[in-house]
Amino acid sequence: MFENLLNLVKENAGDAIINNTAIPNERNDEAISYASNSIVDGLREALVNGNINDVVSLFKGGNAVASPVAQNIHGGFVQSLMDKFGLDNNQAGGIASNLLPSILNKFISKTNDPNDKSFDLGDIIQKLSGGNGVIDIQNIISKFQGTGNLGGGLMDRAKEFFN
Repeated sequence: MFENLLNLVKENAGDAIINNTAIPNERNDEAISYASNSIVDGLREALVNGNINDVVSLFKGGNAVASPVAQNIHGGFVQSLMDKFGLDNNQAGGIASNLLPSILNKFISKTNDPNDKSFDLGDIIQKLSGGNGVIDIQNIISKFQGTGNLGGGLMDRAKEFFN
């Protein structure tokens, strides 16, 4: 999954990273890696923090850019670019805004396409949760399919992680 995501970012890095003078050519792969890591870290953080509904909403489609998970991914990537490349907020934000929406939309589309086996939802969730059984993968998948319980109070949502 992680390698497929990295390849997806590489395939779409064009103007945002590869043809961008703010990113030295010898560091293009590094910037691509930060973009991929930001996506993984943003999804993992949402799952670990119990924001399952936000992840479900992101993968169900709609406006991926406006979702809280996507905003967190964007912020993490911007911060990485500023920290690692010395870019200012506007430069880093421009790169993230040019790259992440298309990557997220393609990632979501591939995950939801039953004919595309490059990304499997169960595999993604298991790897993001560390595969340690803390997150009930079947329950989350059922939420993506519209058969799971999206409601409930905080205690109900917390119970999902320990059952």
